[in-house]
Formats: sequence, C-alpha cells, structure tokens
Amino acid sequence: MPVAVGRDAKEDILLHLEQVDAGANTVYLESSVQNLYGRHIRELLEDGLGDAKVEGVTVRAKDTGALDWVILARLEAGLRRLLPGFKTRLLPERAWEYRPQVPKDRWRRSRLYLPGNQPDLMVCAALFQPDGVILDLEDSVAPSEKDAARILVRNALLAVDFGPCERMVRVNQLPDGLYDLPDLLDTDGVDTILLPKAQRAEEVGQVAQFIKEYNTRWGSARRVWLMPILEDAMGILKSYEIAASCDEVCALTFGAEDFTRDIGAQRTKEGRESFTARCMLVMGARAAGVPPIDTVYSDVDDEAGLVASVKEAIALGFEGKGCIHPRQVRLIHDAFRPEEKEFQWAVKVKRAMEEAHARGQGVVAVGSKMIDPPVAARALKTLKMGEFYGMKEGGNHE
Repeated sequence: MPVAVGRDAKEDILLHLEQVDAGANTVYLESSVQNLYGRHIRELLEDGLGDAKVEGVTVRAKDTGALDWVILARLEAGLRRLLPGFKTRLLPERAWEYRPQVPKDRWRRSRLYLPGNQPDLMVCAALFQPDGVILDLEDSVAPSEKDAARILVRNALLAVDFGPCERMVRVNQLPDGLYDLPDLLDTDGVDTILLPKAQRAEEVGQVAQFIKEYNTRWGSARRVWLMPILEDAMGILKSYEIAASCDEVCALTFGAEDFTRDIGAQRTKEGRESFTARCMLVMGARAAGVPPIDTVYSDVDDEAGLVASVKEAIALGFEGKGCIHPRQVRLIHDAFRPEEKEFQWAVKVKRAMEEAHARGQGVVAVGSKMIDPPVAARALKTLKMGEFYGMKEGGNHE
C-alpha cells in the first residue's frame, strides 16, 4: 500500500512511496528549484534508495526547496512506513565539529521552541541567539507524524550548526519518550533532554540510566543533561524529589498550559492561578540545588506583557523563560540584564568583602550598611550576570 511522508510546505518535500514489482527503483520529481537543483535532488533520492538496499520502490516527490538532510530524513521515514522492519539510517554529513561538553550550570535565560516537523524553522534558529534551541517531538507534532519528526530532528542535530546554542530536544511523555532517545543519542549532537509532564523522580532516574547504559554500550563518554517539565499538580507536589532524582538534572521548568488544565483553571496573563505552583517549583528546585526556569509567554504580540512576566519571574527566583517566537528572545535577554545601579552596588559589595577579608574581618560593610551573607550572595550573582552582559565597574563607557 502506498505511503506518504513530509509536507508540501516551504523548504520541505512531500514523498509518496509505493513498492511495485521487484526491480529497479523509480523516482519522479517535481521541484520548485528544478532548473537549479533538480538533478541533484533526483540523484540524492536515487542514491538513498541504493544505500537502503531496496528494490522496486517508486518515489513521487514534490519538492519546495528542501535541503539534503531533510530529503534524506523524509526518504528514510517513508521507507520505514512502507517496509516493515526497515532500519537503515540515511544520515547526512555532519555540519559542525565536535565541541566540549555543555556546562551543567550555564545560563539558560531563553529556550526557543521549534516544532520537530518543520525544518524551515530550524535552519536559522541560531541567528536569534537564544541560549538554547528546543527541537520539539511532543505537543507541536501530530501523533501520526512523530515517527517522521524523530528522524528529521536526528538529521537536524547532525546537519544544522546551531552555533553556541544549547541543543535541546523535548521528547514525548514517558514511556514513549524512551523510543525517541536512541536516534538522538547516536548523533552526539544533543546536549539536554526535556522530559514533559514529569511526575515522579523514578521516571527521571529511568531516563538517566537508559542514557548512561546506551552511551556505555556505544562507547560515548558524553553526558546528556535532563530538564524535567512540571505540568500538573502531582509534578509540582514532587518538585524537590524530581529535581534531586539524579545528578543529570540541570534545571526544573514549568508548563503552565497543561498545569492549568490539570487543576481545572483558565490560564490568565496575570498568572494568579499558577502563582502557588510556580513558587513551589522554585523552592523544590532551589532545595535540590538546581535553577528553576519559568513557562512560556504565549501572546507573542504582547511585548510589554512578556517583559512584565519576565520581571515577575526574576522576582520569584526563576533564572530563565521559554520562548515560542524568535522575537521574544531579545526581550527576555534584555529583561534579565541587571540594572546599572544594581550592578554597581554589587561591585561595591565585592570590593568591601575583599577588603574585609584582607584585614581579617568577618564583618562586611558598604558605607553605613552592614552586608550579611544572603545580601553578599545576591550581589555576587548580580555581578556574575552583569559581567556576562559585558557590564563594567564604574559604568559602560564607549
């Protein structure tokens, strides 16, 4: 029976595959870039069928400017649907050189969600400079397309250079998410796995153990961080246990849409219905020694509302915010930048601490104000963030 895979959409390709009598494979191509790249696309499909060692397969392709890694992913997904037991991987060339392990404690102010079945959104994501890009296999992908999205995301991790962005993938809710992992781990290109609708520490530990055993079996020493997303009442009540479940947990994050649905409330811009839950998540994360990250702001046209939401999140103790549109990234980064007076105060606190320690004094003062340890800790954190933004003692002068 014929199968279809892909999309008739920008920078994608729609394939119809059918197995006829044994014999030569056949490719029929219609492309928006036929004159420039038609021969290359045809040869890529024909070579892919040859590498797959299949016979008698007819492929009818409608191309709208898909890149090679997309074409190979769509072809592989189509062959998996067409031929039961087909397991050959049609991998693109790696477009980036090996880079060091992403630090567990890096800044994660912004994480940009990208639907795992839309390659056109992946190619230029790094241009917007989010701290992390999330290739999503869960809510943004229809159930009937999850198999194809998994292969597409795997190829994107190989073929797309996301620059300094942390490369994240949100897998499906467990236990289905375990089936997403092998393709992702084989690329050595994923830094962090997001675990949606996390409810118990045991689930997170199970994923960490799966990754360790898989990487050991294939000789990879790369660590993969885990970021559980708490999206219901049970997850919030278990926030500390989840955050402390294993050393691979790098942060906890909140999912407001599913949480409000779970408790039977309407989500509002003010967020009163989730205020308690967000505070509990912050406390659970901090008690376990990992940073909390806030939910997305869903109204992409309300820039003032987004900035206010980020400021509130910072006041509650969050260290990051999710993004569903690239233009939200800059606003979030700007909102996390310390005020100049806050930074200069932090500079004074650090200088006073150094002078007090040099004199062997345990008491630190700035002017007539005594600085106790919590104030000093907050000042040092502000100083670290300001230095990350390039702020300097005495102000930034060009």
